[in-house]
Amino acid sequence: MHQVSAAVLLVSSLLVAAGHRFSGAEWHRVNDSVGHRFNHYVGHRFSGAGADRLRIQNIDGEAVDPLAAPAGVTAIVFLFTSTECPISNRYAPEVRRLAAAFAPKGVLFRLIYPNPAERAPAIREHMTAFAYAGATQALRDPEHALVKFVGATVTPEAAVYAGGHIVYRGRIDDRYVDLGLERPAPTRRDLAEALAAVIAGKPVSQPTTQAVGCFIADFVR
Repeated sequence: MHQVSAAVLLVSSLLVAAGHRFSGAEWHRVNDSVGHRFNHYVGHRFSGAGADRLRIQNIDGEAVDPLAAPAGVTAIVFLFTSTECPISNRYAPEVRRLAAAFAPKGVLFRLIYPNPAERAPAIREHMTAFAYAGATQALRDPEHALVKFVGATVTPEAAVYAGGHIVYRGRIDDRYVDLGLERPAPTRRDLAEALAAVIAGKPVSQPTTQAVGCFIADFVR
């Protein structure tokens, strides 16, 4: 059964990279299958300070280890998002593009929903509406355990976990200069550059950048 969980995740990533888009029903089956067995991946688990105690939730509220990964995974990208954050939603096409481009290179993308009010029905609807279904996994962080572990402050914000520690945290790219101030096109693609460095076995040249978006702290008010 453990081998089935890892195989499901790897196959879904490869299908996305090859251009396959899961239907909503297909993605629910894949995501639920992976989520129920999340702690039992065949392969390795990254480690780091405090990592052994880190637990968040799958979208059905079951405790999972966000750092668990199948064999062959080089890095995990945690992409903090929200169903109602306009900037997060505008980045959906770029997130899907990155997930498809880097999946064959051993990079696993996981969408993290830190808003305690966003539960399974809303998350599934969001995944379908923005075509995330099949491209990424969906996890909840209502207690902000992972938020604190990586130091995330807004949605959207990316954190790259590799080699037992966070090697990059910040914006996806520099398209947004500030709230309400957007470039026609990005001049730096920070997340893609960080992942390219990790895959090449090199240090990330700029390990932190300032993300622009909706404040995670506002979700708990």
